[in-house]
Amino acid sequence: MQEPSAGNGFQSAHASLLAGSFERILRRSLLAGADGAALYHADFPILSHDGADDPVLTYGNLAAQRLWEMGWDQLTAMPSRLTAEPGHRGQRAAMFEQMRAKGFIGNYAGVRISASGQRFEIRNAIIWPLLDEAGVKHGEAATFREYAYL
Repeated sequence: MQEPSAGNGFQSAHASLLAGSFERILRRSLLAGADGAALYHADFPILSHDGADDPVLTYGNLAAQRLWEMGWDQLTAMPSRLTAEPGHRGQRAAMFEQMRAKGFIGNYAGVRISASGQRFEIRNAIIWPLLDEAGVKHGEAATFREYAYL
């Protein structure tokens, strides 16, 4: 897997947005004392996508890159809907609508698929909006510590 090639290595500004919005919304830390390098090297996946009509992934730490079996450049060029198989995209879209209505989701489970076709279920995922300190939305993010290969 690879370090981000765009910008500042570990995407420090985006990592601050990830951690800061998580803490403001969930009232707890995403990763205690985390800087950009710590989030990038965390032992659990952290991902985000932009706010486009068909959102594209904007961040995937090393754990996410390993799980989806693709490097930074490939992962961050992919529409986020492609992280799930076609038959699971409706459930994924419904989850995002629920998250937008409630503010965040703290116990999402869903089936995803890696670049090689390996299916896995994520469990107890936290999905939240990426809001900066002024409340401007920059996309949405997800993290989870539990998953099982199917």
